[in-house]
Amino acid sequence: MKEKVLKVIEKHRLIEDNDNIVIGLSGGPDSMALFHVLLEIRKEICFNIFIAHVNHGVRGKESDKDERFVENLANRLDLPYYCKTVNMDEYAIEHKMSPEEAGRELRYNFFREILSKIGGGKIAVAHNKNDQTETLLMRFFRGTGLEGLKGMEYINKDIIRPLLGIERKEIEKYLSDMNIETRLDRTNFELVYNRNRIRLEVIPYIEKYYNPNIVETLWRTSQLISTDNDFLEKYATKVYNQLMKKKTDNFIILDGNSFKKEHKSIQQRIIRNCIIDIKGNLQGVTKKHISDIMTLFLKKGTGKSIDLIDNIIAKTSYENFIMEKKNKVIHKSFIYKLELEDATYIDELGYEFNAKVCPIKKIKINNKNRFIKYFDYDKVIGDLYIRNRKAGDRFVPFGMKGTKKIKDYFIDEKVAKEERDRIPLIVDYKNILWLVGYRINNLYKITSDTKNVLVIEVNRY
Repeated sequence: MKEKVLKVIEKHRLIEDNDNIVIGLSGGPDSMALFHVLLEIRKEICFNIFIAHVNHGVRGKESDKDERFVENLANRLDLPYYCKTVNMDEYAIEHKMSPEEAGRELRYNFFREILSKIGGGKIAVAHNKNDQTETLLMRFFRGTGLEGLKGMEYINKDIIRPLLGIERKEIEKYLSDMNIETRLDRTNFELVYNRNRIRLEVIPYIEKYYNPNIVETLWRTSQLISTDNDFLEKYATKVYNQLMKKKTDNFIILDGNSFKKEHKSIQQRIIRNCIIDIKGNLQGVTKKHISDIMTLFLKKGTGKSIDLIDNIIAKTSYENFIMEKKNKVIHKSFIYKLELEDATYIDELGYEFNAKVCPIKKIKINNKNRFIKYFDYDKVIGDLYIRNRKAGDRFVPFGMKGTKKIKDYFIDEKVAKEERDRIPLIVDYKNILWLVGYRINNLYKITSDTKNVLVIEVNRY
């Protein structure tokens, strides 16, 4: 078994020289096999082993005996040892989850606490091919897509599963051949847990009446699905980045017209990527959430929105599709004096403004850059300021004669609502000279009578 596991470790780069490996060691057969095979492999690859044991507090004295068993093993081999006692059932009730989910969350939280103490590394867990079968069946019964049916992976962020491709019967033979002592967890045989029922009742029934090689069959299926899913994910990510018009920590704007051209499968994956970028994960996100967003984006028209979970909102704005975290993007009023011959910084926006006045004879006008504009300086009234919009603001757009409300101009230009308060305006004592990135005021345009030119350049940092 050692050679098989070593090949997997090398192929998937699960462990590299000088890695810190925290082994979740319960004392049961699977985790003990993982521990001992990694001890053997450590002769081939130089890495550090840290033993971590969680006492779930559900088996009384038996749990305490497991803890002492693992602790004695660590002491005997002079390996760093960490232990934590938790109340899995209490945690499950408090956080409204199943005991299995609670136990998993408590374990991984503890393992990551250890990683932070030792300066980082990886968590090695003992999931094997039979566990993969159980996982696939559980997910299939609940309902899932390709992402769920690909099952567990050899490596997922900081978690590695060196035994994932090994069947349990091979693990049992390894333990027997090596004469390795293990602990028996009686809760593994209690039918109150879904995974136990699948392992003890469903899989034996399938093996007896339908497919004696169901474990190997579902393993091959998971590998095929994983390959296809990886391709779709990479393609969807590429398209997602192409469609993205703007992204901050709190909102993402997508090109709606391009989104509509993609296949439904890719559209759904793009939506999932948006949620991950805004929320950090897909926890609590259901098929209905994705379906509701799809309906909004493809059928509802502009100015519509829906509330999702964790204060996330999806909405449409003209040709833009938007996902944002509510109550996070706060637009404050700002006003700064625009200095001449010196830089002015607007921290709220991440903008740098540079303004200067030159005789028109020394100016070479470039109208191609929308962030450099030119004005008749002799028409400026008083000092210049940079501010965001106010209710009732009006200006005369370049090329027009009459005034227009800033609000109406933004609507005509299809500027998203959440962006309007962030667009800086250059103003003097009386008028708006420029909606930065958009139009200048026609009253300040360069003419044949202009003598001095105000040049304003905006850089984003």
